[in-house]
Amino acid sequence: MSKKKKKTQKKRKGLFFRFIRRIANFFYGKRKFVGIENIPQKPCIVVGNHAQLNGPLTAELKYPYKKQTWCVGALMNMKEAPAYALRDFWGYKPKKSQWFYKILAYIVSPLLVYLHKNADTIPVYKDNRALATFKKTGRALKEGNQIIVFPEFHKPFNEIVNEFQDKFVDVARLHFKDTGEELEFVPMYIAAKLNTVVFGKPIKYDHEMPILEQRKVICDYLKQQITAMAKELPVHTVIPYANIPKKQYPKSK
Repeated sequence: MSKKKKKTQKKRKGLFFRFIRRIANFFYGKRKFVGIENIPQKPCIVVGNHAQLNGPLTAELKYPYKKQTWCVGALMNMKEAPAYALRDFWGYKPKKSQWFYKILAYIVSPLLVYLHKNADTIPVYKDNRALATFKKTGRALKEGNQIIVFPEFHKPFNEIVNEFQDKFVDVARLHFKDTGEELEFVPMYIAAKLNTVVFGKPIKYDHEMPILEQRKVICDYLKQQITAMAKELPVHTVIPYANIPKKQYPKSK
């Protein structure tokens, strides 16, 4: 790495960010890693359940290898962050109190944007900026990073995990075209209530399979493996994707 790049990287992660990261790392506590031998010792894509803030926090603070995490691009843009925070963090709150959370969203957004820009993240977009996401991901893989993705959206698959937005699989297609290497996708289950993170056996991208079929095969495998890993653990409270009241959290069975 050149001196210029080192200087830029050091500036990017300034003193204030490193201070917050240390505090967060201390209070988030230790995590037990199970099945870590299933993670290839090379660039790959690790796919996990979001578990609300636990997914991103685990990725940023606890993941043991060099990585970059996909993060919704709205959280890196002050024009978009307040609306996203209001909808995603407090959307389930009663309508009569939404005015308060709207104000709160504007108050916390500068800090959210600062933290997400300084963390090991790649902004993810669904509009005409999507190409930038894939280009940055490709560069990160070439630099030896593993890519962590939390692709759930608001549609349940079962009581453990939601359905996946499947376009992240296309990273493997572009990576194969660029390098000739077939990426592996590693399932990850975050059992926050047990302070445990479990990794399953990976599935490899098959460049001979049509991409639409490939998306389904890989996503189905990952969801099923995440479910199986959750059920193999002692019965515990599952932290869902959606920010819902805690009394509605399901149990693993």
